[in-house]
Amino acid sequence: MSITRRSARRSVRILGVASASAALALGVAGQALACNISEFSAEATCDGSQGVIVVTDVDRSGTPATITVFSKTDAGVETQVGQPQDVKGSAEGTKVTFQEDWKPNATYRVHVKAGNRVDEDIKPDLVTPSTACKKEESQTPTPPASPTPKPSKSTPAATPTPSDSESSSAPAGTSSNAPSPAADDSNLAETGANSNTGLIAGVAGALVVVGGGAVYFGMRRRGAKSAG
Repeated sequence: MSITRRSARRSVRILGVASASAALALGVAGQALACNISEFSAEATCDGSQGVIVVTDVDRSGTPATITVFSKTDAGVETQVGQPQDVKGSAEGTKVTFQEDWKPNATYRVHVKAGNRVDEDIKPDLVTPSTACKKEESQTPTPPASPTPKPSKSTPAATPTPSDSESSSAPAGTSSNAPSPAADDSNLAETGANSNTGLIAGVAGALVVVGGGAVYFGMRRRGAKSAG
């Protein structure tokens, strides 16, 4: 049984369609296995009290990639976090960790470079949680000191009363106002009042007697002259 030309052409056509279908399927499968930015993810977590940024690669093709993390300020200024790290993805997911003591609500840009296939950032940018890894210990406020009560202006302050011992005993080295007998005796001895008072009285009496005698004799002599 011979094959006609029509049958041969039909067979060639069927083989062409099958080959095209196979090529298309292989192309789709190749694209599915190719590295893609959607296979990378980043999150900010805590390792104990230390903050970290973890990037996960689920690329099944295992294409080597380099991850670089940058911190971003509100003004748009960027600072690289640590050093870039290499990762090779897997179906289970391969993780790389960046040590970063992040602050709450901070923004980070994560860049992925995988050969000639991927050279872009993970979108959207990573925003850290609103709670830090380690809470700051609250300081116990010191209670204010109670104010010292001030004395009332209407009530005068009490004057301290000297004790009986202080009032009864005079300070050392202070003499009393009343003269002591010893002091009077010493003063009289110095002025000679006790030793000369009798002598002066005797002399005065003798002078009185002598004066009286002189007056008496003078009157008698006058009387004799008048009689003669």
